[in-house]
Amino acid sequence: MDNPMLRKLRIVVLLLVLLFVGLNTYFDRVYSTDWDIPLRIGIYPINADGSLAATRYVAGLQATSFTPIEEFFAAEGKAYGVPLDRPVRFYLGQQVAELPPKLAPQASLPSVMLWSLRSRYWAWRAAADLPGAPPDVRLFLMYYDPAQHPVLPHSVGLQKGLFGIVNAFADPRADGMNLTVCAHELLHTLGATDKYRATDNQPQHPQGFAEPDRQPLYPQKFAELMGGRIPRSASESDTPQSLDEVLIGPRTAEEIGWKRP
Repeated sequence: MDNPMLRKLRIVVLLLVLLFVGLNTYFDRVYSTDWDIPLRIGIYPINADGSLAATRYVAGLQATSFTPIEEFFAAEGKAYGVPLDRPVRFYLGQQVAELPPKLAPQASLPSVMLWSLRSRYWAWRAAADLPGAPPDVRLFLMYYDPAQHPVLPHSVGLQKGLFGIVNAFADPRADGMNLTVCAHELLHTLGATDKYRATDNQPQHPQGFAEPDRQPLYPQKFAELMGGRIPRSASESDTPQSLDEVLIGPRTAEEIGWKRP
C-alpha cells in the first residue's frame, strides 16, 4: 500500500521540478530577446546519412561559414534600432555523432510532447561545451547528400530549450539556402512564428510578405524570413537562394523583441 507521506513528497518534488522548468524557460525567453549583448549561437554539425559527401562537407566547415547570417542580422537589426553591431555571433562546436530522436509523421499530441522532452535532453547531452561561456542557442545541422536525399525532412526550432535541428544539403551550391533555413529556425528558438499557410506553404499576407504594401503587390522581390518564400503571385512563390533575398518583417521583429526606432 502506498505511503501517503511518500505520495505527497513525490507530488511536491514534481511541482518543484515543473516550477524550475517553467522559471528556466521564462528567463531563457527574456534573456534571449533583450538584445543588450550578442547572442552566442553554437553550431553542431552532424553527418545525418553517413555519406561520403556529408563527411567531406562537414570536414570543410569553419566558423566563418556562418558569417553571412551574422551580417544579415546585423543589417536587419540596424533597421529596427538594435543597439548592437552584431546581434548574433556564431561559434562552431564539435561534430555530433548521435542522431536526434525521430518524430513520426502525424504523431499524436502526447507523442509530440514526449519527443520534445527527449529532444531537449538529447540536445543538452549532445552539445559539447564551447570555449568560454556556453551558447545561448544551439543549432544542430543535419547534413545529407543531395544525390541520395533530394528532399529533406522538415527542420525545427524550439523556444523551450533554445535549440534547433536544421536539415541541410551537403553541397556548397546549397550554402545560401542552408543558411536561410538556419536563420529561420534560429528565429523560431527566439519566439518567432511561421507566416505561411500550412495548406500550400504560400506566405500569408500581410505578415508573411517582405513588402506587404508594395504596388502592385506581385511579384515580390524578397521573402519575409518566417514567410519562407518569395511570392510571385497569389498562388506561386519561389524559394530564396540566399539571405540576400530575405528581409525580416515588422511582425517577426516584434516577436523577437525588435521595434522600429
